Amino acid sequence: MNQQQGPAMIEAVGLAKYYGDFAAIEDVTFSIPQGQVVAFLGPNGAGKSTTMKVLTGYLAPSRGVARIAGHDMAVDRLAGSARLGYLPENGPLYPDMTPRTLLEFFADARGLTAQRKRQRIEAVVELCALGSVIGKAIGKLSKGYRQRVGMAQVLLHEPDVLILDEPTAGLDPNQIREVRDTIRTLGRNKTILLSTHILQEVEAIASRVLFINEGRLVYDGPVSGLTADGRGLDTHFQELTTQNS
Repeated sequence: MNQQQGPAMIEAVGLAKYYGDFAAIEDVTFSIPQGQVVAFLGPNGAGKSTTMKVLTGYLAPSRGVARIAGHDMAVDRLAGSARLGYLPENGPLYPDMTPRTLLEFFADARGLTAQRKRQRIEAVVELCALGSVIGKAIGKLSKGYRQRVGMAQVLLHEPDVLILDEPTAGLDPNQIREVRDTIRTLGRNKTILLSTHILQEVEAIASRVLFINEGRLVYDGPVSGLTADGRGLDTHFQELTTQNS
């Protein structure tokens, strides 16, 4: 399924990544159009994080092409990164900084003007509900607030594309709900690819599912395609995980 609604904002064309004789991913191909929220599922070690790192330009593919907003991330990474917000799992934060000083640091690194910096920091602090902790050391914050700081940093330069690797990992149910609401709001006008182990999130947030197992895509289609038969996503997860074993 590709139901192209607009220009392709995330593209994987025959992506492969090898470590010696081991293929972390093999022949991964998909295209995500503007304004679509897609869940990326698969068991641990299936290739989700590797695919995301190749898409963002963090890793070079052994074969194939990764594009963000039309930019080949192997040869035009800076232009692609300007359109991209990437939140890795357990993304690095500076514990001695406050959310405000961290956001100011990244705004300066991205070359935002003084006026633009003020506007964007104010906007992401409000969106991610950081006002009550804006002056506290990040190292003293809860996991939920640290994840919000990471999300605020990702959104600072108003990217068109978001790639989120396990954005709710380690959060409690209330924190998960808050992050889910934020992603749902962002999905109204951004292209989002997110990996998750929480299957309830898929139905709550995404319209489409990519499922990877043993480094290969084994399903690309609507969420409804995995629930129309009345069985739960967990049942299909188990079947797709074992069908190639």
